[in-house]
Amino acid sequence: MNRTVQDLEVQQPPTDGISEIQFSSQADLLAVSSWDTSLRIYEIHANGSSEIKANYAHGAPVLCCAWTKDGTKVASGGADNIAKQFDIATGQSTQIAQHDAPIKEVRWVDGPNPILATGSWDKTVKYWDTRQSTPISTIQLPERLYAMDSVFPILVTGTADRQITIYNLNNPTTPFKTVTNPLKWQTRTISCFPKGNGFGVGSIEGRVAMQYVEDKDASLNFTFRCHREGGQTPRDDFTVYSVNCINWHPVFGSFSTAGSDGQFAFWDRDARQKLKSFPKVGGPIASSCFNRSGTIFAYAISYEWNKGHAGAQQPIPNKIMLHSVNEVDAKPRRR
Repeated sequence: MNRTVQDLEVQQPPTDGISEIQFSSQADLLAVSSWDTSLRIYEIHANGSSEIKANYAHGAPVLCCAWTKDGTKVASGGADNIAKQFDIATGQSTQIAQHDAPIKEVRWVDGPNPILATGSWDKTVKYWDTRQSTPISTIQLPERLYAMDSVFPILVTGTADRQITIYNLNNPTTPFKTVTNPLKWQTRTISCFPKGNGFGVGSIEGRVAMQYVEDKDASLNFTFRCHREGGQTPRDDFTVYSVNCINWHPVFGSFSTAGSDGQFAFWDRDARQKLKSFPKVGGPIASSCFNRSGTIFAYAISYEWNKGHAGAQQPIPNKIMLHSVNEVDAKPRRR
């Protein structure tokens, strides 16, 4: 079946580049941050139709977003150097964090009260109790933050010098381990394993690395190539694309990758094999995510500057698409 028939388009998409999309873990609500300075929340209905449930604005492009675990609030960070929190029940947004440069990543971390970690190009990560106006603590990073993710008990940061730092959230301000990204080019995305015992990292060179935290599991670490074109043999020329997102299926434990080549694929980590690759979607995929049941894979078609300013001269539509996930495509094969 043709992709344009199969995948459904979310109505009233952002009017500028899409930076991140995230499904709530409690409902089919999709948060979307955009360069048009807005954060929109879409409600996805059972028949695949969609509508904007809420939206609010920053003073500059919005670069990231994240839901609380209970699905009651969304946090967003932007180029206005602040993070905001939106309360679903009250419909109100409030400022909850401040940096000296744009906030690139926001992630909620586990605790008796929801704590927000914000990572910025000002070379810091700050932890915030949203009831207070000052951070609980501030971590100095070696360089600008490019990627960050957290699944208890770890928070992982990737910075501009290919350095990856792992923090144990039981001692959240002291680095547990610092490693150099095994991928040789700029870190693009980090996604923690569902069990919090490792992470996947993608780079601009069309490669992904799977890394476990503990040294005893080092033999399970591996890297693989993806999102490349051409090169039938190792000596042939080929084109590499950025791996922009890695997402874990909430039921099957498989994962997806999506990239600047406008393709996405599903993978089996333990078998180290591809489960299914899908046709190109008509533009770079800037962000992607699964819904809470793993039945919907959402992806944002949007220019994400993989070709610099020159690439921006070619108009690329901003679209959010919903792909219905077939179990046979995403479930690891029995071995």
